[in-house]
Amino acid sequence: MGQKTKINAEDGKQEIVITREFNLPLELLFKAYVEPEIVEQWMGTKVLKLDNKKHGSWQFETTDAQGNVVFRANGVIHEFSPNQKITRTFEMENTPFPAQLEFLEFEKLTDDTSKLTIHVVYKTVALRDQLLQLPFAQGINMAHNRLQDVVSNLTITQNDKEK
Repeated sequence: MGQKTKINAEDGKQEIVITREFNLPLELLFKAYVEPEIVEQWMGTKVLKLDNKKHGSWQFETTDAQGNVVFRANGVIHEFSPNQKITRTFEMENTPFPAQLEFLEFEKLTDDTSKLTIHVVYKTVALRDQLLQLPFAQGINMAHNRLQDVVSNLTITQNDKEK
């Protein structure tokens, strides 16, 4: 089975477009990106800050079993429209990669399905290509698979509570 998350990286451009259709209502897909408890579950990282508003900011951190920081990322939220879009910067600390600009767009397909499109702009084509040499596509596909599973389980649990 192929990866459900698609990555389009045109040669010579300093951007990529990531798309994924989810078997989730639009509101639940958006919630998976803005509620810290849900973000932590599907991303497998600690949310130190997630201030979802224009001029807000965010910071995530992952530690190993000994408590050493192995990944830290942060950014600023430039645009925030519930169930529609988030525009933000993304910067991985302690890496050679400078900040990138991300445009996340959330789209309702049916009452039970939705689509996420992430347009990422890098400082240079070379930096984008360097990032694509990493297991980036597999990593984001795995994360999106976890997002689908975590949020599906949340809705099942929520539906059970309402019965």
